[in-house]
Amino acid sequence: MKSKQRVADHGEVFTPAWMVEAMLDLVKDETERIDSRFLEPACGSGNFLVRILQRKLAAVELKFGKSGFEKRHYALLALMCTYGIELLEDNIAECRANMLEVLSDYLNLEEADELYRAASYVLQQNIVHGDALKMRTHDNQHIVFAEWGYLGKGKFQRRDFRLDALTQAAGFVANSPLFAHLGKHEIFTPTRTYPPMTVSELAAVALPDPDEVHA
Repeated sequence: MKSKQRVADHGEVFTPAWMVEAMLDLVKDETERIDSRFLEPACGSGNFLVRILQRKLAAVELKFGKSGFEKRHYALLALMCTYGIELLEDNIAECRANMLEVLSDYLNLEEADELYRAASYVLQQNIVHGDALKMRTHDNQHIVFAEWGYLGKGKFQRRDFRLDALTQAAGFVANSPLFAHLGKHEIFTPTRTYPPMTVSELAAVALPDPDEVHA
């Protein structure tokens, strides 16, 4: 708890580490699957997301630890599959920094490394400053998330989806057995699809964090 006033204003209470572990153990198999996607709608400074990333990186080490190339790319994929929304700006910055530190420590990255810059860019897309209940960003835009996929041979695919559309479509499918045979790509329509990108290309498009620019 950072202050009583923040609790009063925002209901901000941080989940203790033991409880985080106990809750993640309930979905242990998913936390250890590199490409499983997790969204924390009130992520704070990343208590859950950091531990999810660490579990995923342990799976990366187990499967790809002997290949430097695959290890780096699947570690980035693990980061790409973790998402968060947070109302408070300082928590957003702390969450992104905490997750970047975990990845950097695992891969021994320096700030000048292309993968470090690519990871920073991914975190700007995946950890959103906004209100999960309203599904709007801090500047009242629709929350849009990037769905990342690893195509192999150093190439990543990105498709963007609006959060409100995803939640509506999920409810529609759950209540409409008639469409149960359709795959998710036939139900969820991306707002934008990007050409495949390498780590170098992701690093090249990395821009200053807008929250930091206006800080």
